[in-house]
Amino acid sequence: MLCSLPIQLGNLNTYFTFVLLMNSVIIHPPGFYIIGFESLPSVNIYFIFLAFVYVVTVLCNGFLIIVVVINPSLHTPKFLAVFNLAVIDLCLNTCTIPGMIKIFLVKDNFIPFNLCLAQMYFYYLFANSESYALTILAYDRLVAICFPLRQNSINTVRSMCCIITFTWCLVLGITTFSTSLMTKLSFCNSVRVFSYFCDYAPVFRLACNDYSMQWFAASFLSMMNLAGPFAFIVLSYVSILVTVFRMKTLDRRLKALATCVEHIIIVAIFFIPILVIFTIGFHLGAINPDHRVLSLSMASCLPPCINPIVYSLKTKEIKTRALVLIRQNKIIQTKST
Repeated sequence: MLCSLPIQLGNLNTYFTFVLLMNSVIIHPPGFYIIGFESLPSVNIYFIFLAFVYVVTVLCNGFLIIVVVINPSLHTPKFLAVFNLAVIDLCLNTCTIPGMIKIFLVKDNFIPFNLCLAQMYFYYLFANSESYALTILAYDRLVAICFPLRQNSINTVRSMCCIITFTWCLVLGITTFSTSLMTKLSFCNSVRVFSYFCDYAPVFRLACNDYSMQWFAASFLSMMNLAGPFAFIVLSYVSILVTVFRMKTLDRRLKALATCVEHIIIVAIFFIPILVIFTIGFHLGAINPDHRVLSLSMASCLPPCINPIVYSLKTKEIKTRALVLIRQNKIIQTKST
């Protein structure tokens, strides 16, 4: 049996939702309080910095998306993957930064229960998609360098669309499953989430019933969505290096490696901070909670801001098309005046 009853407890003005599921009572609170930045010194400066990061994220990723869309010469498998990454970056920071800025401006850190689950769902949807998007770009470089003669037959626009669609379906299924598990938890004690958004682990640890299934899902799926793509990227570059060192001339080697520079940079920006944070936490024990929240928020928010800048500056095709677009706009503005 499944039903939902809002019930007022005692003299409290807060209504809790009691869900009867398989003859057991599940208690859902009206919402949670996000308190990750309450004790952080100089928090005002950090929120101003986040606002700047978000503006840069929107402008740079939006510009990159426009450049790829309106230029037919960029409708290739590589730039389809770049377009996919730009869309994910734009959505990922939109999931968290506006909410953090709202807490700073309105001084209201309360988030309703359903909105909390929605934020959790979309954040992990795009965060997990980010690692797979980087994996797709590694696949593109692997085919281009290791199989240059068969590149046009292996890595087509159609095959790239299929790969991107598959990763999105995979991440949608994983995220839907893991987020739905949160509805099986009862929250009858604290509703204060020590994080910068409705994070999965800090929320399920507040539950007053058994959350071993949620802990297993968080641990296993995190390993699958981070370690799996990272391992593929590492193996791809091992294969690329083997192929490069078999090339006869130094000039060909440098040209081949030069096409991988921007991808290596964004992989390092995304994976290294996460690996460092979790390695330190695992080997050195508990990290200062304020430092952990700050470092995790920066590790989450900075890559989507930096990625389009790296691709715009390091990729000749995008840089050339971007300059052409800017010149055309200047000519149009000059004629109109």
